[in-house]
Amino acid sequence: MIITRSPKGTADLLPQDSYKWQYLERKFKETADLYNFKEIRVPTFEHTELFERGVGDTSDVVEKQMYTFTDKGGRSVTLRPEGTASVARSFIQNSLYAMPMPIKMFYNIACFRYEKAQKGRLREFHQFGVEAFGAKSATMDAEVVSLALQFLDSVGLEELSVNINSIGCPTCRKAYSDALKEYLRPHYDELCETCKGRFERNPLRIIDCKSDVCRSFVSKAPNILEYLCEDCRSHFEQFKDCLDNMGIKYAVDPGIVRGLDYYTKTVFEIISGGFTVCGGGRYDNLVEEIGGESAPAVGFGLGIERLLICLAEQGVNIPEPEPVKLYIIPLGEAAATEAQKIVYDLRKAGISVDTEHAGRGLRASMKYADKLNAQYTMVLGDNEIKSGETNIKNMETGEQTSVRLDAVAELLR
Repeated sequence: MIITRSPKGTADLLPQDSYKWQYLERKFKETADLYNFKEIRVPTFEHTELFERGVGDTSDVVEKQMYTFTDKGGRSVTLRPEGTASVARSFIQNSLYAMPMPIKMFYNIACFRYEKAQKGRLREFHQFGVEAFGAKSATMDAEVVSLALQFLDSVGLEELSVNINSIGCPTCRKAYSDALKEYLRPHYDELCETCKGRFERNPLRIIDCKSDVCRSFVSKAPNILEYLCEDCRSHFEQFKDCLDNMGIKYAVDPGIVRGLDYYTKTVFEIISGGFTVCGGGRYDNLVEEIGGESAPAVGFGLGIERLLICLAEQGVNIPEPEPVKLYIIPLGEAAATEAQKIVYDLRKAGISVDTEHAGRGLRASMKYADKLNAQYTMVLGDNEIKSGETNIKNMETGEQTSVRLDAVAELLR
């Protein structure tokens, strides 16, 4: 076993890149705040049954991709493959349904799925997400779409397209499933093995198959929008009206079904540069399915790794953080002791400052300060300690300013 390599499908977030993630996290929270969504944090693992009942035992996530294990108490637990089921569980457990509705929440989480590691798709991946419970109106569907678009626009992502669909409710979806099976039955032997297993249990999932053969059949399959009941059709029309009212352009794509079984009515995807960076929809039956009282709900998940790839490919530069304000170079043991005190006092005063710890000489320390992009440097030796004065050097202009040691903070401000 090679212990100096991370497990396949995982990646380290290095210090030189973490500012990009922090920037996106900050922008997402700012956008969520504008929409009055409050943060929720849920456990990394849950009882396996939550995902089997909530996500759906016919989904690829449950059938093939979950990291499930038995803990030392003999309980089956699973690393969360997505966020919605956990938030719905928390909604029930913590009696959030007793609070004024709607309850609007957002999260920033790591998820885990055992699947082929590839560009933009890791086994440990990260998501921003929002979930709104207690609002059955399509106005909330449109709100979560607009939130996602506003966030993506705020970080500079371009070439955004919104694709929407309705997969109806269990009642009208049964009629469509029957029609879809009738259409696919003559081609059953040509379906991939996965879709053969889906044929009886959940034929709607065949629409989402990536096999070229299955896709060729699906392209001519009946249109699900033609099978919507009056309530689902009205909801979809209201959803489109809301998007129109906000000036959000979209395309209706009957091929969108999403990969999780809990969706009802609205489903949508946001595409950029060939990547699906955001996907979501309505899941009015999920809370009841996992043991709570019926509560309408809608939300989305947005992949952070995919978003970063899209931003990089589009040449979007994420603002780098301010470099360290001052780098102090002590010469000698007495100076190192004094520098430690000055550094501590400056940091308490709210000034970012660093000092030499590796035993470098003056020239090497200046080169290191330059690599740090330090704005100012200050050399501290026996003479400076004795006189109580030193020079602050502007690393960009080379200009030096004399300052008393007890006035460094004031000068830098």
